Amino acid sequence: MSLHLPASARLAWWGTAWLRGHVVTDLVVDAVLGEDVTHAVAGLHALGLGGPEGTDTLVGGLARLRAEGAQTIGAAYPAEGDPVGLGGPADFNAAALEAGEAVVTDVGVGLVPVAVGPATTWVAHPARRRQLPDVGEADRALRRELLETASSLAELDVARWRPEVADLLMNLRHRAPLTAPPGVPQRCVDLAERAIQALGIVDAALEDDGAAITAHEARARREALVGLERAGRRALVAACSPEVWPPG
Repeated sequence: MSLHLPASARLAWWGTAWLRGHVVTDLVVDAVLGEDVTHAVAGLHALGLGGPEGTDTLVGGLARLRAEGAQTIGAAYPAEGDPVGLGGPADFNAAALEAGEAVVTDVGVGLVPVAVGPATTWVAHPARRRQLPDVGEADRALRRELLETASSLAELDVARWRPEVADLLMNLRHRAPLTAPPGVPQRCVDLAERAIQALGIVDAALEDDGAAITAHEARARREALVGLERAGRRALVAACSPEVWPPG
């Protein structure tokens, strides 16, 4: 996962803002596309939502969801053994797990991104109501895991095999800012920034085995990062799920 807001988080934030009338169409398209060339939606017709039998445009797909009464889009970032953000059914969960992400709407439709080069197609599935991490709990868990991971990696002499990771851990207060649409609580923007930062640390630390690292050290490093990766995913789900956003 990159240091940028991933696709499902972008669609959750900006799609929700569009459904609620906070942003105009051009803004939601630009924000969701990011560095991609195009996004499309497939499978809504098969769910009885009308539209073309093949693919629809991103805006066309969002319009059909809004016509069904959709007001929110929330993100999911599942992993093996931790299907956070998902509520079933099994086919949707399996597709989301394979992609590593998905979104869930409040009208029983889930969308899973399938990327081919710079083009992404959001494939529609029936989706059930889900249980979500509380924003406050996710925030506290992430802060705790960041401190514990920093301590564990220091004991493993992270500066020797990954000096850039040591630098990231020394500069946790310096995060890349994210641009959020109106309606996203600032607390959730801050949480998403910390989640992206944490997942970036995990990616950097696991990029390769580094210089002269032993098999034992590699295994210890991975074990030290398990909790941070899980906390980062769960924090990103909470930050990008309007169902659990704090009021105001």
